[in-house]
Order: sequence, then C-alpha cells, then structure tokens
Amino acid sequence: MNVPTHLGLDLDQIFDAHFAEIHRYIAQRLSRDDADDLAGEVFLIAAGGGYESSRGEVRPWLYGIATKLISRHRRSEIRRWRALSRTSEREAQSHEDTTLTRVTAGRLTGRLAGALAGLNSGDRDVVLLVALGELTHREVAAALKIPYGTVASRLNRARKQLRKALGDVNPLKEAHDG
Repeated sequence: MNVPTHLGLDLDQIFDAHFAEIHRYIAQRLSRDDADDLAGEVFLIAAGGGYESSRGEVRPWLYGIATKLISRHRRSEIRRWRALSRTSEREAQSHEDTTLTRVTAGRLTGRLAGALAGLNSGDRDVVLLVALGELTHREVAAALKIPYGTVASRLNRARKQLRKALGDVNPLKEAHDG
C-alpha cells in the first residue's frame, strides 16, 4: 500500500505500527466484525490524505478517524451498551446469553455499560479513547480536534456521571493525563 506523497508518510509503516491497536479500539467500541471493516477503512482514509504534521503525531489522527467512523455506528453502539447492561442483570438462559455474558464479563459490568450508554457522545468518546485507546489528554484533543481543556472538562464530567451511576466507584484510571 503506497502512500500518496502529499502525506509525506509511509503508510505501510503506519499500518504496521498502528493497525492492531486501532482494530482493538474499534472492536471494543463496536464488534470484531465491525472492526475488521472499519480498521481497514481508517487506513484507506489515511491514504487519501488529511494529515497535518503541525497537529502532532499520526497515532491520535488515526484514532480521530476511527472515532468518526465509529460515530456513524453510534446507534448500534448504544444498543450494544444497553444490551450488555440488561444481559448482566438477568440470568443467562441460552447458549447465546451465556457466551455473551462470558465474553463481556472481563471487560465491562452491566452497570458500567448502562452508564456509558447514558453519557453524551462527546463525553463517551473522550472516556473510551482514554480507557480503551489509552490515549493521553493531548492525544485525545488531537484525535477529536478539540482543545485540551475540553478533553479535561469532558472527562471530569463523565467521571462524575459514571461514579454516580456506579455508586461512587471510580471506573477510570486517573493517571491518563499527559
């Protein structure tokens, strides 16, 4: 996959360095099937241009592309969070329920999934870029093309809402400042 020279980047190297983490981020937000399609689309969009070296590193730019693609799937994502919430609250009765419960149990509890579904999309994007993508505040700002202070305020607001929904338990790491 040769990159057009207007990017000034070697897309093969970028792909090799970042595909797995972009795929993992998308799979955690949507599904593995969606991640298979959307991760490839991230790099097709990247090959088309748009990267501005003045904005910083390539990694947050790729996460920004991924987050925009994910937003197109927002409805199914919210339905998934709500379904995870309901699934953990009921006793598994079928093989499908048992499998879904087992797969999601290690990553999210039902209450957290419900709380995430209740966040506004901007706050949820910031939380998930920090928690799943392990991006710093600066990287999130670059990925979403928003000011650093906006990242901090969205994360603070989301933390308060999530703590309240989870009974004053902090589900996020505080050490993602950067």
